[in-house]
Amino acid sequence: MKVLLPIKGKEEPFVLNPSKIIALGLNYRNHVNESGFLNRNNLPEDIPSEPILFAKTPNVLIGSNETIIIPKFIRKDYNFEKVRIDYEAELAVIIGKHCHNIPEEAALSCVLGYTCMNDVSMRNFQTTDKSGWFRGKSLDTFGPAGPVIVPAEDIPDPQNLRITCRLNGKTVQDSNTSHMIFSIKETIAFISKQITLERGDIIMSGTPSGVGPLKDGDVVEVEIEGIGILKNKVAEE
Repeated sequence: MKVLLPIKGKEEPFVLNPSKIIALGLNYRNHVNESGFLNRNNLPEDIPSEPILFAKTPNVLIGSNETIIIPKFIRKDYNFEKVRIDYEAELAVIIGKHCHNIPEEAALSCVLGYTCMNDVSMRNFQTTDKSGWFRGKSLDTFGPAGPVIVPAEDIPDPQNLRITCRLNGKTVQDSNTSHMIFSIKETIAFISKQITLERGDIIMSGTPSGVGPLKDGDVVEVEIEGIGILKNKVAEE
C-alpha cells in the first residue's frame, strides 16, 4: 500500500512504497523485561546478542489521521478469550539508496530520513502461530507512518531522540532512542550484510516499554523529538 508523506523542507512528497519492511524485536532493554507474554521459543531470555528481525508487509501502511482497523474476522472466526491488539511506538528509518554489506561507519549515509511508526501487533496470532510473528504483525492498517519524513541531515544523531506514545491523551510510553540495544547504524550494517536494502525500504527500530492494548474508539499518538506526532483512531471493522 502506498502512502504519500511530506518531506520536511521539500515541496514534493515522498511515495512510501517499500519493497520490504524489516522490524526489530526486543531492541529496548526495558521492553525485553516486559515481554513475557510473547512466545519465548527461540528468543533470548535476556538481552539478545544480535538483532531480532521480523517482517511487516507493505499492506500495513497508512498515514497519520487514518484509521487503524480491527478486522471483524478476528471475533467472527476465532474464540479468543480476550482479543489483544497492541500499540508500539517506533522510530522508522527510510532507506535512501541501494545498500548491500554496508559497514557501520557508512551506514547512516544510506538513510533518506526518519519518521514515526506504530508497530500495531495482534498478540493472539503473534503468540500462537507456529510460523512466528509474521501474520500478527502484518494485518491491513497495522503500520501507521508519519506525519512527515525528516531528512537524515536534519537528524545527525538518531540515538538521542525522545520517543513517546499517548493513548487517549495519557502517556503510556516515554523513552529515548539512546536506550536501544542495537543502534541504527549497527542495525543497517547487520541487515544489509544479509538482505540488500533498496530506496524506500523501511527499518523499524523497536519499541520501548509500556506497550498495551487498543480498542474500538481509541486514539493513539506516537511522538518523536524532531519529527512530530503520528495520530490514528482505532475502529472495529
